[in-house]
Amino acid sequence: MKKRTYVVFFINLITTTTFAQQDLSFENPNLPIEQRVNDLVSRMTVEEKISQLMDSSPAIERLGVPEYNWWNESLHGVARAGYATVFPQSISIASSWDRQLIFDVANAISDEARAKHHEYLRRGQHGMYQGLTFWSPNVNIFRDPRWGRGHETYGEDPYLTSQLGLKYVTGLQGTDEKYLKVVATAKHYAVHSGPEPSRHQFNAETSDIDLYETYLPAFRTLVKEGHVYSVMGAYNRFRRESASASPFLFNILRKDWGFNGYIVSDCGAVTDIWKYHKITKDAASASALAVKTGLDLECGSSYKSLKEALDNKLLTEADIDITLKRLFTARFKLGMFDPEEMVPYAQIPFSVNNNSSHDYLARVASQKSIVLLKNQNNTLPLSKNIKTVAVIGPNANDVQSLWGNYSGIPSNPITVLKGIQNKLEPNAKVLYAKGTDLAKGVPEMNVIPSVYFQNENGTQGLKAEYFDNKEWEGKPIFTRTDDNIDFHWDINTPDPRMKMGNYSVKWTGYIVAPKTGTYSISEWSKPFMTIEIEGGKSTGGKNNHHPRIRSQKIELEAEKKYKIEIKYQNNYGDAIAQLLWAEPQENVLQEAIQIANQADAVVLVLGLNERLEGEEMKVEADGFDGGDRTSLNLPSNQEELMKAIVATGKPVTVVLINGSALSINWANDNVPAILTAGYPGQQGGNAIADVLFGDYNPAGRLPVTYYKSVDQLPDFENYDMKGRTYRYFDKKPLYPFGFGLSYTKFKYSNIQIPNSIDAEKDFEVLVDVTNIGDRDGDEVVELYLKDEKASTPRPIWQLEGFERINLKKGESKTVRFKMTPRQLSLINKKGQRIIEPGWFTIAVGGKLPDDSDDIQKIRFNISKKPTILLDK
Repeated sequence: MKKRTYVVFFINLITTTTFAQQDLSFENPNLPIEQRVNDLVSRMTVEEKISQLMDSSPAIERLGVPEYNWWNESLHGVARAGYATVFPQSISIASSWDRQLIFDVANAISDEARAKHHEYLRRGQHGMYQGLTFWSPNVNIFRDPRWGRGHETYGEDPYLTSQLGLKYVTGLQGTDEKYLKVVATAKHYAVHSGPEPSRHQFNAETSDIDLYETYLPAFRTLVKEGHVYSVMGAYNRFRRESASASPFLFNILRKDWGFNGYIVSDCGAVTDIWKYHKITKDAASASALAVKTGLDLECGSSYKSLKEALDNKLLTEADIDITLKRLFTARFKLGMFDPEEMVPYAQIPFSVNNNSSHDYLARVASQKSIVLLKNQNNTLPLSKNIKTVAVIGPNANDVQSLWGNYSGIPSNPITVLKGIQNKLEPNAKVLYAKGTDLAKGVPEMNVIPSVYFQNENGTQGLKAEYFDNKEWEGKPIFTRTDDNIDFHWDINTPDPRMKMGNYSVKWTGYIVAPKTGTYSISEWSKPFMTIEIEGGKSTGGKNNHHPRIRSQKIELEAEKKYKIEIKYQNNYGDAIAQLLWAEPQENVLQEAIQIANQADAVVLVLGLNERLEGEEMKVEADGFDGGDRTSLNLPSNQEELMKAIVATGKPVTVVLINGSALSINWANDNVPAILTAGYPGQQGGNAIADVLFGDYNPAGRLPVTYYKSVDQLPDFENYDMKGRTYRYFDKKPLYPFGFGLSYTKFKYSNIQIPNSIDAEKDFEVLVDVTNIGDRDGDEVVELYLKDEKASTPRPIWQLEGFERINLKKGESKTVRFKMTPRQLSLINKKGQRIIEPGWFTIAVGGKLPDDSDDIQKIRFNISKKPTILLDK
């Protein structure tokens, strides 16, 4: 009897346990993700569901769903999350034309991303820039060099962009069969490239030919081959539909390409639907339209009105369930609901962040990204035995000029000046002068030294009060004297008693200027800081030169005390608090001329930085508008500096730090050596010095065309490709797409293709490349295709293959390219993608095809009737 009772009890226990497991099946890591997601969503109330559709998603404690913020950035390194390795900006590393390099960099970035995320979790943090969903890469086509965000892209060519973006996505998302390392986001889908000031109301129009042959290929490649798990819609309209709620664009994604990830809006884009595009009347109708069309996640808060939309029957709860399931599928694929020991990427230690191997990779990436534009009479490389070098220019020693926007903060950035100092022997003289500002009205900002601050009692420094809340309320937990305001607390806090995201600091005292004149006073902070100076005469309003820098011009008298108060509050990690200024400048040009005259050679470091070109910004400088550019010239004050230095008669090398093409016509005619390093990242200075002094043989190629002026370009707002980029530009540029010099020479020979080419099958192109110079070096082998007879306008040439190879001096290699039927196709007048019969030419060399002997060309004929490809 006892035995029978025991058996019955045991069976009941099993049954109860089974029911409990079923009741919490979304927590069971052994079940299929789809089943787990369906179970979790079924348990949520309508209000809970809506709360999860915005970038800042609160916890659902009763279900054990943690808080999550979807917004994170990793364009060329983990951004806005404390110290991280900063690699060259996207347009810069695109100059490497190196697929494997892009993968290696993305893999390092995702390692740091995972390490940071799990460190934040260990600290109980779930805020902005702490998650695993990254809004990168930007694969828009850089169709016009005036676009201020073009430096976030991989250039003007759809094939190059597709290939580099593909490697970036695979490096970010990882190769595990079950888990995503992080989520990559292809943005901004799909026809989006300025102008910045009108992006919230602009309507882009373009033909099907340009749409499918220029604007969509990179997105298609990232979806179909890279399996990118997220796509971000653009702000503007396309063909009068909001890009964030476009049935046409979303059908291409999901039906034509089979995209099964989630779509996220750019920040505020749902509000744009009704407020600026005037497509709907209010937030509720705009949100309903977006959800029903297929926009899964909103960056913003318009989706809060979805309850109103439900009540008004503008959509159903089933519509919300569809989008919610896509979002939670991503979170489950990231392992957020599984034990950490089951998720291989959760084991990456925090020590991987910003480590020495990543620092070295940043140097390699910068080396490979440098493009030598001119080297008359072998001016470069410079001799390491040189006695005196003058390093001059606004970008020579400016840390901010090493990176473009959406960057992290490097712990040990190397400027060009420091890189040259590192390269030469201690007895060599390296002289430095800024020479001029970046642009007129855009001065270089530096941390205000402690000597110019005073406390109430006259001692040096500022009174600092530290609060354990965000609003400077109550009694500070401690008060001290800070020498000045120059803090980067990384992902820590100023004191263990403070909690990340919930503290504030107030500094008070006096500022005493060393000389009378106009000062630009700025803060560089994350997240937020304000400055008040009493008694100074303001000479200009706030000037947002950078998303993180707000400057104000003010007249200060020498030795006069001005009361100052600075307030800082922290809402998330990556805490930075710096108080900066630009002092009145006198005789800076004369100083630069003077040191140039003392030198054996001059390195003149000019160009742009993220304070001039970027996302929807206010810049008060000639040639710039809203983050975009109205001129392709160097700022006029930099031109003046360059001409003055060249007039000294000293050998001059111009180093360009820039994110977009520059019309450096005068430099090309008058300066013997020119190179561009883009925005080269934290090791940029060392890499540039490696090239200048011959320790690295440059092999970078331009990913964009350098035009002679804006006069060669069509209207900026016109999205037709006619007259744009090397593919449709029929004038002579300053430097063509794909251009770049080396310290050695290469010879091409023996191009081969099959005797007969079947339009429905892949085929190979072979070419031999020999290093005939006296130095080892890399060569970028470029393959271009010309469709000689077509029913629609075709590109003059179109890139269809590239390989970066290394050759010792005297060495030869055979390079093989695989060509696919799709690469021979076009969009015809009926909107079909077809392969038409006719003659084609393939050209292979180290540059865009011309009539020179070092370009190998071969023709072939397709004789079959047109072959229609189903996928456009």
